[in-house]
Amino acid sequence: MMKSNHSLRSNRKLDHIRHALDLPPGPGTTGFEDIHLLHRCLPELAWEEVELSTSFLGLSLSAPLIINALTGGARDVTDINASLARVAAEMGIGLAVGSQRAALEDPGLEDTYRVVRRENPQGVILANVGAHTAPADACRAVEMIDADLLQVHLNPAQELVMPEGERDFRGLLANIGDIIATVKVPVIVKEVGFGMAPQDSLALVQAGCKGIDIGGKGGTNFIAIEEARRRDTCGQGLLEWGIPTGISLLETINILQGQNVVVIASGGIKTSTDIAKCLALGAGAVGIAGRFLHILIKKGEEELKGAIKVLKQELKMLLILTGTATPAAMKNIPLVITGRTAAWLRARGISVETFASR
Repeated sequence: MMKSNHSLRSNRKLDHIRHALDLPPGPGTTGFEDIHLLHRCLPELAWEEVELSTSFLGLSLSAPLIINALTGGARDVTDINASLARVAAEMGIGLAVGSQRAALEDPGLEDTYRVVRRENPQGVILANVGAHTAPADACRAVEMIDADLLQVHLNPAQELVMPEGERDFRGLLANIGDIIATVKVPVIVKEVGFGMAPQDSLALVQAGCKGIDIGGKGGTNFIAIEEARRRDTCGQGLLEWGIPTGISLLETINILQGQNVVVIASGGIKTSTDIAKCLALGAGAVGIAGRFLHILIKKGEEELKGAIKVLKQELKMLLILTGTATPAAMKNIPLVITGRTAAWLRARGISVETFASR
């Protein structure tokens, strides 16, 4: 007997987790190695003066940090989402669920997502749908978990390598506009790990989205994951595809100057220094997925809480060491951009000297 579409999708979700844990990030880097913060030996700040808490699209976070979309849609991952929700609640940070398409098609899977609101009744929760989703279904996804925000993901590279993936990407921008006009919460559009070109970021903001998550290259590689699932060589030629996180973030910040939008940095972010660099480049928040999943699965919930506590403590240290008292103030400090990232920006007409002389 052939498996149902629902069963196949659940198996695919479990495959994604397994391969995400087994495969290294990349290939290619985020570009953060080309971005340098300036150490201040006279910061004129005391520990108690530094405040990490952040307003994120009108919502309060204890730090500019989101556990980015990981999983859902398979019964075996309910415990993972419950753990992530408890961690987010205790740490006071945001949490995005994985794509809710499975539960929209099979209500029996709704609890794999609903668990996050039960475990985190007061926290900032992001629903998640694909850009092909009908606006009415996007509303259902938000209602399913009483979400504060909606994340709409874009993943054409993954879909093309996925044997059962989409092949028609026409009309996505118009559909996203319809979703924005229909749902009752702010919409963030997110790439899943191949970066966002500036013209796409601008088009999305002009369509009404309130947040752009650039989801750059250098972290979890869904082409590699889908190529591993195929068990053949189709996809190997695309493993280097994408825009590095640092470059995509810089290009997006540059083109969206003056726009009323929050830019979220994600894609291969692992350390407190990575987070600080993203804030200095202009990100309003940072999303981390792969590193948190590894810690949770390999070491457990308490270890993940401890790792996030360390990230927050180290980020506070870095604010002091750059002479800033809040994450928002980081975007005003000087930083030096070198190497391949600087060469890319100059070729694209973006001045790296402007950042160095701030």
